Amino acid sequence: MDAAETLEEYTPGDFFFATSRHTIFGSGSRLTFTDTDVSALGDAVPAALAGTPGSLAVGVLPFDTTATPGHLVVPETAYVAAPAHPGAADLPRMTVDGPDAVRAVPEPVAHVEAVARAVRALTERGMRKVVLARALDLEFPGEVPVQAVLHNLVKDNPHGYTFAAALPGSRSLIGATPELLLSRSGRRVVSHPHAGSAPRSADPVTDRDNAERLASSRKDHIEHEVLTEAIVETLRPFCRDLQVPRTPSLVSTPTMWHLSTMVTGELADPDVTALHLAGALHPTPAICGSPTEDARQLVGELEPFDRGYYAGTVGWMDAQGDGEWAVSIRCAEVSASRLRLYAGGGIVPASDPKAELDETSAKFQTLLRAMGLEL
Repeated sequence: MDAAETLEEYTPGDFFFATSRHTIFGSGSRLTFTDTDVSALGDAVPAALAGTPGSLAVGVLPFDTTATPGHLVVPETAYVAAPAHPGAADLPRMTVDGPDAVRAVPEPVAHVEAVARAVRALTERGMRKVVLARALDLEFPGEVPVQAVLHNLVKDNPHGYTFAAALPGSRSLIGATPELLLSRSGRRVVSHPHAGSAPRSADPVTDRDNAERLASSRKDHIEHEVLTEAIVETLRPFCRDLQVPRTPSLVSTPTMWHLSTMVTGELADPDVTALHLAGALHPTPAICGSPTEDARQLVGELEPFDRGYYAGTVGWMDAQGDGEWAVSIRCAEVSASRLRLYAGGGIVPASDPKAELDETSAKFQTLLRAMGLEL
């Protein structure tokens, strides 16, 4: 089965995970693991896969693993297919009928005010960073056409990680994230954190200017440094060798420029699985802030919704402990006729509230483009 066939076969409730290396597809549920204790999941899942070559565990961890359960499944059938691209670029777009209603949560003015409060709180509480998100609620006349949205996301995003995963309560999480939280292949470990963003532009001159401003932005480099330091310090106890570039690189998606750093390492203990490592890293400052607990508290004070599985992690692991876990951003939660899009931005003391609102608007475009919408 090739990637295009898995995309055609997908129905809500299945697992789909397309990368530049391969496409993972899972259907049905032989075993399900649901727990707010990530350590317990990290122990239970490898034990269930042990002795079953070729089996996979797939699923999601939420933003707040202490309040919302992780949801992992061992599919009844699972396939590892070739990458979707370059072939997916030639697929025709699927039509998605527009929603009947769209509501911003919070309203844009309220998000600007929340960012201003966050900037003040960082100084008052001695914090380095907090990530604030907002949402768009879309109400459709019938069932959300998840397969069509996923199809267009795959077509639009040749790089990164395009995914759909089942959630408790007959819901799904779909998206296309550029950010790898953690991959493990044998003893090799890779994390590819992203922080610091600027919008893409259809005009080549403006697009290049946006990239150059991001590359020279002190504010964005500070935000990225906070994230990279946290990733390195978390991975260091697990690895006998870590390679960290001295400066971040510019990477792009169809809608955004980002600063990124590719961190690679060699595991000291081969029994440490991809899920164990993902649990140790999550949540990173890329989606929460620093210090972590202070940032999580501030998020709870300033955001008017529960993030659920937004800003969590989505991925898979095999019986050998290898796997990939991507940060679940540029995503939406789907439930029957409702779809909630999320977008967030990293706030540091130098942040400008209006610019942060604009950044979230740009990040919404990943999903909006897949639905043929301009909002």
